[in-house]
This record gives sequence, C-alpha cells and structure tokens, in this order.
Amino acid sequence: MIRPCAPFAAVLFALLLVVPAPAAPPEGLAKTLDELIDGPDYKNASWGVLVADARTGETVYARNPNALLAPASVTKLFSGAAALVALGPDHTQDTIVYQRGPVLKNTLRGDLVLVASGDLMLGGRTKDGKTVFKDKDHTYANSGFDAELTDTDPLAGLDALAKQVRAAGITRVDGDVLIDDRLFVRTRSSGSGPDVVSPITVNDNVVDVVVTPGAEEGAPAKVVMRPATTFFDMDALVTTGPEKAPANVQLLAVGANQFAVRGTVPKGGKPHVRIFGVDEPALFARALFIEALRRNGVQAQAAVLRPAGARLPAKSDYEKLQKVATFTSAPFKDALTVTLKVSNNLYASTLPCLVAAAKGQTTPEFGLREERRILKELGVDTDAVCFGGGAGGAPADHVSAAATVQLIRGMAKRPEWEAYKAALPVLGVDGTLADVVNEDSPARGKVFAKTGTLIWYDAANERLLLKSKAIAGTMTTRAGTELHFSIMVNNVPLPAGVTATREGKVLGRLCERLYEHGP
Repeated sequence: MIRPCAPFAAVLFALLLVVPAPAAPPEGLAKTLDELIDGPDYKNASWGVLVADARTGETVYARNPNALLAPASVTKLFSGAAALVALGPDHTQDTIVYQRGPVLKNTLRGDLVLVASGDLMLGGRTKDGKTVFKDKDHTYANSGFDAELTDTDPLAGLDALAKQVRAAGITRVDGDVLIDDRLFVRTRSSGSGPDVVSPITVNDNVVDVVVTPGAEEGAPAKVVMRPATTFFDMDALVTTGPEKAPANVQLLAVGANQFAVRGTVPKGGKPHVRIFGVDEPALFARALFIEALRRNGVQAQAAVLRPAGARLPAKSDYEKLQKVATFTSAPFKDALTVTLKVSNNLYASTLPCLVAAAKGQTTPEFGLREERRILKELGVDTDAVCFGGGAGGAPADHVSAAATVQLIRGMAKRPEWEAYKAALPVLGVDGTLADVVNEDSPARGKVFAKTGTLIWYDAANERLLLKSKAIAGTMTTRAGTELHFSIMVNNVPLPAGVTATREGKVLGRLCERLYEHGP
C-alpha cells in the first residue's frame, strides 16, 4: 500500500472537513412522498421527481430525476422562458393599418391593409386597462371543462383601429380591406383547442357559442355567437332538458363557414360555452375588421366573405405608405400570464414563432432552435430536453425533472424572474391550480407552478391513458425554505369513469406534503 506523505494527508483531511455531504431528505419527507408515488394506482407508471433547495441547489428529494418523460403543458415553462428572455417582459407589438391610394373627399380610392404583428390578444382580454382571464379558459370549452368567458370585448382592438381610420378622415373605402399575415408562416398548435397558429389572432381564432337554457323543460335554448359576425352561418337547434340532466351540446361543421349546433342543456343551469375553430384566421380577421369599420362610421365596400383579389404590398413598400391607425399590444408579460395561468395552447404554440420573428425569421423550427440556445445560457442540460412545439402536445416533447429544475433555477437568477413567477398558477388560488386543494389547505398560496395534462384514449380497454400529469415551479415550505421542484408521472391507465382530475389532486397532495415536511 502506498501511503501519502503527512502534508498531503493533512490537506486531504482538511478538504474532507469542508466539503458538505449530499443533503439527506428531512425526516419523514421521503416516507410521505413515497407513500403516494408508490401507491397501487401507479404500478405501471413512470415517475420523474426532483426537489431542490432554491438557495443552495442541494437535492431535497429525487426519484428518477434524469429520466426523459413527457411533461405535457409543463413544456410551456420552457417556451415561455425563452420568449420572455428573447422579447422582454415589457415588449409590445404594434398592429398597423396602412392606406394604399389617395383620399379624395373622405373616400379612400384604394385599399386598407392591416399588418399583423403577432399580438396574441389584440385587446380582447382587457378590462379597465388590465388583462384578465378565467381559470377555466374558453379555449378548453370543447374538452369537457365548464369553461367561462371573460367580461371583455373580443373586438376591442379592431374597433380601436376602425375608430382611428375614421378619425384620419376616411369615411368610405372603395377598394379592398386586406390582412397581411406574413410575419411568420402559418403552422399548427401542438395542443387541444384552437388549431391554426397565425400572426393575426382575434378571440383566440374561435367563435364562442353560448347556449342558455329556456325557462321550461322542452323549450328552445337561446344560442348566440361571440363575436357576432356575418362571416359564419350558424344553424342552432338546442332544447332545454331536465334540471339535473348533463349538458350535451355538439358543434358540427356543415360547409365552408357554416356550422350547426345541436343538443340539450339542463333547465335552470348557467349558460354553456362551446367553441368553433377558425380555419382561416386572416379571412376571419378581415371580415371582423370590415364589420368594425362599418360599425364605426367607415363605409367599407369590400365583401365580408372573400377579398376581391387585390394583392398585398411588397414588404419594402410599407415605408412609402401612410399609416392611418396603430394598436399597441399589452406588455408581453400579460400575454405570458394568460399562457401559463390557463395553459393556453394557441398562445404557447405561437411563442416559438414570435422568438423567430424577433430574429427576422419566419418558422417555428428556427424559434425552437433559438429556444435551445437560450435554455443552454440558462444552465439547462439541453441534451435532456426534446421539443417539437411550444405547448406540450407534440410527440417529441420530453424533458427530465432535473432539466426542468435547472430551468427554474436559471430563470430565478435573471431580471425576468418576477414576471415569470407572477405568470404561474398559484396553488388553491388561480389558473389550473385553483381547485386542486381545499380552501383551507395550509399550502394554499405558497406554490407557484405550471401544470400539465396529456390524455390518450385506450380504445382496446375503453378507458383513458394518462400519458402525462406534471407540475413544476417554486414554493416556500412551512419552515420558510424556498424550493424548486419538478414532478412528472407518465403512463397511468385510468379506470373507467376516472379522469385526470384524480391525479391533479394527487399532485396537490404532494405539494402539501412538501410544504408540511420540507426543510
């Protein structure tokens, strides 16, 4: 045996004294978490868990932290962080209307061209100067959720632009009304809800269908569109059913810009919301803008349904055209808040496109590559993340719990952290975490985290397969320690009649146990 000389041994001994050993989980924490994770409902499931001290980075609890798992909508933490870093919390976008042609005696002898800026909300979620949301967003109305509408005007941005056109002295437009949607290429959302990702977005590119029961059983229900528009033809026939019967409302496409509404709603119930997705956002926005112009004193001669064939200007020509209206978006942090609080898939799917546009590029693939670069700068092991989109529903979307905690830790060191944290759902308070714990939960208001749910239908067994249920974020324990954490469970077969709500409650209980027993 070769022995070190005495001075070397003394140095080695000193080093052993000052290098801390890995922190052991607090007494009782591992046991109480293991009880849930190893429960009988999860014998076929895969877990990935990492809980770390936010100050020191030391591991508090871990279970397969390096396993690549589907994160579902926790993906939005990554796409949201990249967009927040790339654009900045206070970044705004200007949607501009140009006139092409002369104005003679208040008549524009030419076209109005609205240039889309990628504004996700276009004023449609603003009330009293503030961006608002409902915990159960209307974009999930067709997914079995009791969705609600915000008390806002989805056409506020278009009306504001129309008023400015009138104020500029134009009372009649003899040419066409066009939407320039060339900021980035059209693509598809990687989540449920509105499907088409476009630089122009009005009312999340859907028509809300609001069904209100009649006064008596058997009476016809009242069915209205929001926003009201002649762009769509709606054939509605919905009846009022027994008071305790479940609502059953179906929307059926029957032709171009035509749909039928059929079904029943229970007597005495509140209005039910469904959505009909828009296939052509630019044409939808064009129709709504023409209607807004007419509503605000501008006689737009263009037909609502289709353009007359006028071509968009070359991009280089805009500097020569007269601006007649500008609508400035809410700060980007407001759009991010809606994206994360209610898990808006359309907005999240648009984020890589906005990141690309900020670099003068037009494809979501470029945006995802730029996202990877930003994540690497944040200290994320980018070999442990795979993304095919921004929302969490793409087959490629997989991350590790360790990479997710690295993301949160990296963002916590940046000036955008406060905006990022404020955009997260709060346990027991709002967004997708509003109802996963009881109102008297001791952890209520102490956890800021993004959730995720991905479900596939198992036709062979006539049940649901919970592909992913996940949560990740930051919290403060009862003892006052801030933790960063990521918890994911994949591949949970759900018994007949059981939904992912069960696992939502389980994640809520895990958060409560971290709060109670954490360091």
